[in-house]
Amino acid sequence: VRLFAGYGYDEQLFVSGDWVSIAYRNGVPMGSDLKPKAGHAPSFIVWATKDPDDANLDRIQIIKGWTKDGKIFEHVYDVAWSDDRKPGKDGKVPAVRSTVDVASASYTNDVGAVELKKVWNDPSFDPAQDAFYYVRVLQIPTPRWSTYDAAKLGVAPPKGVAPTVQERAWTSPIWYSAVAATAQSPTERPASTTVASVTP
Repeated sequence: VRLFAGYGYDEQLFVSGDWVSIAYRNGVPMGSDLKPKAGHAPSFIVWATKDPDDANLDRIQIIKGWTKDGKIFEHVYDVAWSDDRKPGKDGKVPAVRSTVDVASASYTNDVGAVELKKVWNDPSFDPAQDAFYYVRVLQIPTPRWSTYDAAKLGVAPPKGVAPTVQERAWTSPIWYSAVAATAQSPTERPASTTVASVTP
């Protein structure tokens, strides 16, 4: 998974065979500070690809965080997703179909995508507001480890936990500072990608 932020990105970026170099040249990667540009709102490039030996991807989300009146706020945006799903009136994309067979602790890649990518613009961007943005990528549902164990032992899965999970990865944030207009260059912070198993 990769995340970039800059000014003037559009979907034509992906037509280039060297879009990563363009992204670095015209913006900053995850783990960096993005300085303001007067009269312009930033664009975000998100890209993710599945592990060759693992499950397909369900969706890419961007999580935006900010503070106001001493309180912390976050908003989760679905920005790229697999299959022919359409966002609802709340902007949320419906859940991807599960292919998990709980009894055999198996799944298929009949749904989801091998790769997802998008150039995204924040619909609520405020140039006067400090904010951070990071990416979360979700796989399609797969059996939970306890479901694998139950199938191996020939017993029913435990009732106290969900039989499936959606593995996910996330990036370091990109920080937008509204008061950094005098900075000479973006400050790059160490970037990282973390993978965790979380029950939806």
